[in-house]
Parts: sequence; C-alpha cells; structure tokens
Amino acid sequence: MSEARPPAWPARAVRAPRAPRVVDLAAVVLFVAIGRASHHHAESAGGFVSTFWPFGAGLVAAWAVDAHLGAGRRFPVTGGAVVAAVTVGVGMVLRVVAGQGTAAAFVAVALAFLGAAMVGGRLAVRVVGRWGGSPPSS
Repeated sequence: MSEARPPAWPARAVRAPRAPRVVDLAAVVLFVAIGRASHHHAESAGGFVSTFWPFGAGLVAAWAVDAHLGAGRRFPVTGGAVVAAVTVGVGMVLRVVAGQGTAAAFVAVALAFLGAAMVGGRLAVRVVGRWGGSPPSS
C-alpha cells in the first residue's frame, strides 16, 4: 500500500498572496528607519512609532484598495504603484492631521522610495515564484 503524500503546491499557494504584503510592510519599516537615521533623530521606539503610524495606516488603506481593484494579483507593477501611491497619499494626509511635516521633497522621496521598493519587491516575488517552478496542472 502506498502512502499518500500531500502535494507541495497548496501550501505554497496559501503563502503566495502574503508575500507582497510582507514586501510592502518591510518597505515602510525600512523607509521610516532610514529616514529617522538620516535625519539623526533619537533612536527610540516612541519616535519610530510616531513616524511609522501614518504610513502604516496608509498601507492598510492601500491594501484595501488593492484588494478591491485586484490589479496587484495580475499586474505586480500596477499593484505596487497603486499601493505605494495610496500609502504615501494617506500617510501624508495623516501627517498633516497629526501636525507632522510634509515638505514637497519629502513627498517625492517617499513616493520614489516606496514606489521602487513595492514595485521591485512584487517583481522579485514574481521572479522567485517562477524560479521555483509552476504548480502542476490538474
């Protein structure tokens, strides 16, 4: 009697949609960490959180928009661009509401960094997924 082994692909299929979100979150955390370090702000958890929360909230809003549009699953570049734009847009509005700065150069840097990281990260996830092979056809 042969022992039935579960296929490897369903587990991968469950994890795959989370990969872009991990990329997005890592991009926002890295953006905040680099920004705080480059401006010589105190390295405190409270300071990090005060800088992170507007962009974290923007990221959650961006994920909702992306889920509604569904473009991110089919088109990594479009999905990454939408998520970056919504993250920065909402993040900047929340920074204004909270009394934090939003200079034009800061908006441009945020869009460039998060756009490159989120689009590039999605493309990397797609390439790595292809290198791993494709699911067997049923």
